[in-house]
This record gives sequence, C-alpha cells and structure tokens, in this order.
Amino acid sequence: MRAVGLLGPAFVAAIAYVDPGNVAANITAGAEYGYLLVWVLVVANVMAVIVQYQSAKLGVVTGKTLPQTLGERLPRRSRLLFWAQAELVAGATDIAEVIGGAIALNLLFGLPLPVGGVIVGVVSMGILTMADSRCQRRFETVIVGLLAVIVIGFLTGLLVTPPDVGGVLGGLVPRLAGPETVLLAASMLGATVMPHAIYLHSSLVVDRHGQPVGAGRTRRLLSMTRVDVVVALVIAGTVNIALLVLAATSLYGRDGTDSIEGAHDAVRDALGPVVAGAFAVGLLASGIASTSVGAYAGGAIMGGLLQRRIPMLVRRSVTLIPAVIILATGVNPTLALVISQVVLSFGIPFAIIPLRRYTADRALMGEFADGRPLRWGSAAAAIAIVVLNVVLIALTFA
Repeated sequence: MRAVGLLGPAFVAAIAYVDPGNVAANITAGAEYGYLLVWVLVVANVMAVIVQYQSAKLGVVTGKTLPQTLGERLPRRSRLLFWAQAELVAGATDIAEVIGGAIALNLLFGLPLPVGGVIVGVVSMGILTMADSRCQRRFETVIVGLLAVIVIGFLTGLLVTPPDVGGVLGGLVPRLAGPETVLLAASMLGATVMPHAIYLHSSLVVDRHGQPVGAGRTRRLLSMTRVDVVVALVIAGTVNIALLVLAATSLYGRDGTDSIEGAHDAVRDALGPVVAGAFAVGLLASGIASTSVGAYAGGAIMGGLLQRRIPMLVRRSVTLIPAVIILATGVNPTLALVISQVVLSFGIPFAIIPLRRYTADRALMGEFADGRPLRWGSAAAAIAIVVLNVVLIALTFA
C-alpha cells in the first residue's frame, strides 16, 4: 500500500492528453474517416509514455525540474527568450482549456460562452489553492477525480453502442487515405505530446517526492514512476481511442461533426440525451482539470527559468482574461481550439530535445542516465514529433 501512495503525478500530467483539443481532433477523425486512424492514437500514446517518463525521471534523479535545469544552463538572454516561448505555449493551452469548459457549460445549461469561461476560471482557482507542497496529494486527488469523470463521460456512449471489433482491429494497421488524412494524423500525433505537460511532470514529482536521498530510494521511485506513467497514459490513451471509436461507430458520415457543438448534437441524435449529457459532463471535467493543470505548469515554468514566482491565483486571473475576451468577441470556439494546437506545435522541440539530452547525460544523471534502448526510443519519438509538428504547421498555413 505504501507503494501505491507513490503514484499520482503522472495522472495529473495525463490530463493534458484528454483536454478539449484532443476531444475535437478525435471526434473529427472518427466521424470523417471511421476507424482508419486508430493506429495514430496508439503510436502517439507510446511516444507520450517515453517522453513523460523521461520528464519524471529527470525530477526524481536530480531533484530539479526541467525548467530549473534549463535555467541553470542557459545564458540570461537565452533564458528569457526560452521562458517567453514556454509561457506563450502554456498560455495557448490555458485558452483552449477554458474555451472547452465554456462550450461544455453552454451545452449543459445554455450559458453564454463568456460567462462559462469565467465560471471555469473561478472553479479552477479553487482547485489551484491546493497546488502547493502542503496540499499536493489533495490536489492530485481532485484532478484524478476529474479524470474519472472524464473517463465515464466519454466512455458511456460505447456501452450503449458497442464498436465493431473488426473495424477497430483494422484501424491498427498504419495507413492513410489522401492529403486530408495526412493533416488530421499530423495534428493528432504531433500535437498529442504537449510541451506544458513535459515541463510539468518533472515539477510534479519534485513537489511530491522532494530531493533525492540515496540510490536505493531513487531506484524505488523510478520503478513506481514507470508504473505511474504507464497506467495513467494507458487510461488517457483509452479515452482518446474511445472518443474516436465512438465517433466512428455512431457519427460516421454525419454532417456537422467538425465542431464540438456539432458532435454533441450528433451524439444526442444518435444515442440519446443521456449519452449526450454524459459527453458534455466529460468535456466540462476535461476543461476544468486541464486548465488547472495548465496554470500549475505555467507557474513551474516561471519558477524554474526565472527563479521568480507569482501567486497562483494571480496567474490564474491574468491568463483567464485572453480566453474570456476571445469568447466575448464571437470567434468560432472550435477554430480557436485548432489555432491553439498550432501554437503548441511551435513549442514542442524546445521541450523535447533538451529533455532527451539531459536524461542521457551521465554527468547529470549518473548511473540513472538513459540506456541505449531508451535513448533510441526517445530519439525516434523526438524526430517523429518534431517532423509531424512541422508538417502540421506547414499544412495548416497552406
């Protein structure tokens, strides 16, 4: 039971993999192309396991976060520029999450989007009051509870309409069907691993476990960290695949599923109001949980790179303003989600390349430096993610 108590940080980081942006992409993929792109989500999840484990490993072994490690090694001007892009990425994430939560409140209660955005921000402020070293486990418990709501909300539809097992198995065969699927696969695969989750995970394990004390304890923590990462990301990956499969089973070929609101309407028409309501509740939990985690990540980035911290509630208030403005100006919320994913794509290389370098550095990691299989696997994942994000950016602007 004591070993079970070491689990938790990966479940918080995993929230980034079931945020509203992922919901939009997976529903679109299933509704437009059926089971064709199931394999993309499987590959993305394998990459996520590698990257998130490396981030957690850096924190466990060194007792320092990835932003702290970067801050110690970068010259002042480079550090400021690095912080600026990392905060921009975290801000884009935050905007997407608030928008997703606002859409959910609109679907559930008909609230205007700006009002929904403010409510999501206020609720996340309450959750963030627990995000310090004294209440770390309570914060993790709340986030894990929201993750459970997400799982139930997004998997309910599959209980009503079970998928075609043969179709799902066929979707595990890597293939594409024209340039449209290239863009969609690139957005699903390239934007799955989010930079703020990479910065965040190392911070979560440091806040939870503190400084390293002896090689024996470090080995034990790394062993439990592997379990933590695999279990959490298998759950997140299952949710993503379930969303795609739900859309492929019940929404394939229907019009209007290129937005979250349209997908919700299609789910209601196909599976009834109860399943549609569960979907909206899952989306609301996704927005609230992911925006809380995004704000936490932003604080870790600033604290590590600039050695400065501002109160979490102040940060939450400041980052909430752009999202509410976007919602108030009448911009298509689904379009805003898509644009935020493109912004995230720019930040991926800045997080994943230094992480791989540090976890393979024996001077920094000692006997716990990455072995050859992990180095090769992380190199393949890094190259694939960076290339796919470049493709995503190029195709989006094209």
